[in-house]
Amino acid sequence: LSLHRFYLHPEMSNDLVGTHPPGAHSLVAVSVGYFIEDFVDMLCNQKLHQSWELLFHHSVVIICFGIAVLLHQYVGFALVALLVEINSIFLHLRQILLMANLVHTTCYRLNSLINLGTYVVFRIATLAWMTRWLFLNRQNVPAATYAVGTVGMAIMTPMNIILFYRLLRSDFLK
Repeated sequence: LSLHRFYLHPEMSNDLVGTHPPGAHSLVAVSVGYFIEDFVDMLCNQKLHQSWELLFHHSVVIICFGIAVLLHQYVGFALVALLVEINSIFLHLRQILLMANLVHTTCYRLNSLINLGTYVVFRIATLAWMTRWLFLNRQNVPAATYAVGTVGMAIMTPMNIILFYRLLRSDFLK
């Protein structure tokens, strides 16, 4: 949906702070709800040592997206961040295939390739673009919001690079 919003409203790429198409605010608000629900589910149903990274990730997303929802600003920036979730489809499919013990199948291998490809495009490149945008637009972003965004990117980028290495090591460098 996020990618579709940019396709339908290319002017949004010029103003990620104040411009957003109809429904974009709702999409980000629903995403906050999803991250809150997933956070609570992990707290209740998983051991902390297994889920602390995702809980931390979700906390950062909830704070950053929550600011966009509450202020009705930075919705475009949050939509860019939602592009990262395109890769989540393949990360989740990978987990399902692992749980089904289908590691040595063509489906798993194909998903691994698509997973790494979408990881580079929709996670690494998107986070790099967001960091660049934040740096280039720092004079247009209030100090507190800039600090939250900078800390968020400083947390998310290394986390995603580490996860990429783990995926690469697990699926291709065995």
